[in-house]
Amino acid sequence: MDKIKVLFAGESWFFTTIETKGFDQFTIGGYETEIGRVREVMKDYAEITHIPAHLVLQEFPSTAEELKQYDVVIVSDVGANTFLLHPDTFFRSIPTPNRLQAIARYVEEGGAFGMMGGYMTFMGIEGKGKWHNTVIEELLPVTMMEGDDREEHPEGLVLEIDPQSHPLLAGMPEKWPPLLGYNKLAAKADADVVISWKGDPILALGTYGEGRSFAWASDCAPHWMPADFCGSDCNRMLWERVLNWVTKRSF
Repeated sequence: MDKIKVLFAGESWFFTTIETKGFDQFTIGGYETEIGRVREVMKDYAEITHIPAHLVLQEFPSTAEELKQYDVVIVSDVGANTFLLHPDTFFRSIPTPNRLQAIARYVEEGGAFGMMGGYMTFMGIEGKGKWHNTVIEELLPVTMMEGDDREEHPEGLVLEIDPQSHPLLAGMPEKWPPLLGYNKLAAKADADVVISWKGDPILALGTYGEGRSFAWASDCAPHWMPADFCGSDCNRMLWERVLNWVTKRSF
């Protein structure tokens, strides 16, 4: 079977560091991305097209028809403003296509969408993700909080699952490597909650129109997902099954 075609947006950032040494100081800048870890996890079953956060407005498709070349669209650690505030709109007050509406139409007509957690997805740090009350929240199997939704667990939270509780978990170990945090969400009434932590959904599945969606409340890379979790067999198995489910393939 052909690999699943994934359009993956986000999971990248620029940084600026000021170092002060006595009287003097200087600035260091750079760019980082964790897409390499995601590619490594999914290399056997997914063909990933990555759009870094700073290129979303230039490269992310603006219509449902363009999105249909992909089996699934995933957004990770990039806020709604990045999709909504095109320079033509923000600086020149010119109407531009609403990419969130394009995603919703794509899913409604049979596509697949997933959101992974982080400091700029769902609501994120200080609520700056701003995905609450968007059409993306409508198509996801979860609802979001009004403001900062982070649940930080520096001590590590260990997911303990029942492999017989859901087909996606069949044959998986009962105890997984620790995670360091997640976005606090609420499952919708018709959501299929596969994994939870103290009543909070960590992985939820749902449908929207003719399509399907998933919400993964934790990260797909550090810092919330440590390297031990990233490279684990349960992580590889989980994402193969989730992507197969959301794209209506067998698993």
